[in-house]
Amino acid sequence: MSAIRRPLKSLGQNFLVDGNIIDRIIETAAIQPDQSVLEIGPGRGALTTRLAEQAGQLVLIEFDHALASWHRDQHLSNSSVTVVDADVLKVDLEVLLPDVAQKWNVVANLPYNISTEVLFRLYGVHTRLARMTLMLQKEVGDRLVAPPDCSAYGVTTVLLGLWFDISRAFIVHPGSFHPSPKVDSVVLNFIPRSEARADVGDEEIFRAVVKSAFSMRRKTLYNCLKSAEFAKQVDCRELLEACAIDGRRRGETLSLEEFALLSRWVTDAVRAGSNG
Repeated sequence: MSAIRRPLKSLGQNFLVDGNIIDRIIETAAIQPDQSVLEIGPGRGALTTRLAEQAGQLVLIEFDHALASWHRDQHLSNSSVTVVDADVLKVDLEVLLPDVAQKWNVVANLPYNISTEVLFRLYGVHTRLARMTLMLQKEVGDRLVAPPDCSAYGVTTVLLGLWFDISRAFIVHPGSFHPSPKVDSVVLNFIPRSEARADVGDEEIFRAVVKSAFSMRRKTLYNCLKSAEFAKQVDCRELLEACAIDGRRRGETLSLEEFALLSRWVTDAVRAGSNG
């Protein structure tokens, strides 16, 4: 490992070095025999060797060219390990993760600076996943498991909650990394659902409704929705009345089911307008 230079702050590199935490992550990932596994940002390989021992095939996505080259050398004799030297935010995950009978298991210590963007990329291929075990900045993890009507509850809570059952596995303190970050981390379990948690009508419209509701946190729900693109086709005051939702509320007070109800009404209104 001496050939690998120091962590790059520009890439948000904090390498996991705590053997006990590594053991707990591997145990939490519950990799099935011969399962296909994706590791995002393997870094110096704290988890990689263990994953390679258990996975039927292992795909690594590493943005750091030097580390990607090092991993290729390390696994040169193991044909079941594939190293992708690329930015995970630019990789076509639908191509990289083909539909297989035993769905993919994703394990990652996500770089803090891109974790939310990566989550939305993985959300886009949820039908191909069996499980995700992800380490995130604790603040991001708190958002994902937050209940309505609290400051942590937001867009990621609602959108990821539609298709994943998300639970906290354990907290990881800064001393488990090199260099030590200034914040705690958390390992979360994501179990994809076979059916969405609620009927939202059109999912693209659902995402637009949720994002608009949180676009101005200090504004009322009505004021947020009327600024959305779909408001050109929908009377937001009538929409809220039809859903029996008080437009003076704020987005963070709505449950996923209430967002789903709004989304269904917007979907129907937009479709009616298109047909008209």
